Amino acid sequence: MKNFINEDIDSSSDNTTLKSYQNLYLVNKKSAVKKWMYGILIALIVIAFLPWTQTIRAKGSVTTLLQEQRPQEVNTLIAGKVLNWRVKEGDHVNAGDTILQLGEVKVEYFDPQLLARTQQQIESKQLAVKGYENKAGSSETQITALTEAKNLKLQQLDNKIKQQFLKLQSDSIDAAASNNEYGISKRQMEAAKIMYDSGVISLADFERRKISLQSSVAKRIGNESKYLQSKQELNNLFLEKNSIVQDYTDKISKAEGDKFSSLSNIASGEAEVSKLQNTYSNYDIRNQLYYVTAPQSGQITKAKKAGLGEMVKEGEMLVEIVPDKIQLAVELFMEPMDLPLVSKGQKMRFVFDGFPAIVFSGWPESSYGTFGGKVAAIENAVSSNGKFRVLVMEDPAEKKWPAQLRMGGAAQGIGLLKDVSIWYELWRNINGFPPEYYQSKEAGGYKEKKK
Repeated sequence: MKNFINEDIDSSSDNTTLKSYQNLYLVNKKSAVKKWMYGILIALIVIAFLPWTQTIRAKGSVTTLLQEQRPQEVNTLIAGKVLNWRVKEGDHVNAGDTILQLGEVKVEYFDPQLLARTQQQIESKQLAVKGYENKAGSSETQITALTEAKNLKLQQLDNKIKQQFLKLQSDSIDAAASNNEYGISKRQMEAAKIMYDSGVISLADFERRKISLQSSVAKRIGNESKYLQSKQELNNLFLEKNSIVQDYTDKISKAEGDKFSSLSNIASGEAEVSKLQNTYSNYDIRNQLYYVTAPQSGQITKAKKAGLGEMVKEGEMLVEIVPDKIQLAVELFMEPMDLPLVSKGQKMRFVFDGFPAIVFSGWPESSYGTFGGKVAAIENAVSSNGKFRVLVMEDPAEKKWPAQLRMGGAAQGIGLLKDVSIWYELWRNINGFPPEYYQSKEAGGYKEKKK
């Protein structure tokens, strides 16, 4: 019995030792490594076929979409000295508010009555022009009067010439009649002489014929003389007419010369008046330029001049204004190899400095704290940094950009490209292939998950 108990105790001790040995050295235990390997492999295969959004990244800064909304310099158009500052750095001004007052530094503008004296010169010159206009009007009246007098004289002479021409015709007829009468008397005298020599007529009849011939000769000579005199008078009338035409032409030419001289003086005077008016306007505008005003509403920054009495040059910057109403945009600088992948209207995501974000590069819809944008413009010329500048505006379909954004703040842009599988993206990166060209997404684009 004792031996049997001892054998049972020894057998139980051996079993305990064997189990401890098997547990310690994992004897006859099945391994789970294969299960884990298969599980990981299946998981990797599943992950490899998950969608992945290709992206390109670029760094930039916050700016504005419109040029007039960017910080602008306020320059002085004239040289001067600072008399009075109306604002200080950090102040907000409205468009048209006075920033500072300048004083004159050029000798030719020192006269305080410069505008009044220039106006007096303008009025004096205008009076001179008016006097020349009156003189030109008088010359025109004189020309009209001389022309009418010339026409009247010529009409009178034409009437005299017509009368003299009729008289000349009458004298010509009388001369012709007396000449015919003389011919008849001459023939009768010759016949009477023959008849007297023949004794047909008496001496008394012959003497009467002789007296009749002498009377016809005298009448003939008298009528011819009257005809020649009438002819001479007609010629004298033509000469007088030419003399009158010449005389009045000289008078009218002189009056026209005075008229044109007055018109020339009027033109010169008007040119001087215009020049003086231009000078007056320049002086007036210069007086207004003594007060430098804000071109638009905004905040005053970067005052380049301090104190009073400091000199400023023409075109020199005085202060800078940052507009208060702006449309923000982001300027990104793309690598030349990424530029063909960007097009106008393409969706972009942004991470702004100072605004925490969690970004999943391949799953933009799962990112937190990023903001959406759309490409507004792409410059064709390379910038000085060797990259191409791209302007991106706020996407109205996405949530609004933070109101705390300020121009000049840094931003990181993520350009969203084609959706591919993860295995394809890994294969593309291993081979160094570029991303796929951009393809438009459906309206609304990627939407970020709400927190």
